Amino acid sequence: MRLEDLKPASGARRRRKRIGRGPGSGHGKTATRGHKGQKARSGGGKPPGFEGGQMPLHRRVPKRGFVNVFRKEYVVVNVGALAAFPPESMVDPEALVARRLIKKSMRGAVKILGEGELGHALRVRAHAFSQSALAKIQAAGGHGEVL
Repeated sequence: MRLEDLKPASGARRRRKRIGRGPGSGHGKTATRGHKGQKARSGGGKPPGFEGGQMPLHRRVPKRGFVNVFRKEYVVVNVGALAAFPPESMVDPEALVARRLIKKSMRGAVKILGEGELGHALRVRAHAFSQSALAKIQAAGGHGEVL
């Protein structure tokens, strides 16, 4: 067997059904849509959630709760992940992106959380710190600065 002899198993690949291409194709005229009616028209058919004119469920059920527009969304990084940085280095959001600890698209407010251990001193700059994260950074001889 040679490379040019390779071909898919018989019946594994099927030709695309070309509809609306004349009577010779066997799928001309109505193009497999049947005769007349809503489904025969272009753009025909019912939208998702349509209940035959009855008030749909998503409009019958009352709205609940609210969305706080002032909520601050944080990208979280654990103290354990900061151990990847060399001792006495500056850790800020740009450095986290460079080390791929956060994605460039996620570059917003960064919060450092306290999971994991830190064995050496670092200067950490972030938008927020948890109390345990700040305690671990200071215990290792470093310091955290809020941006």
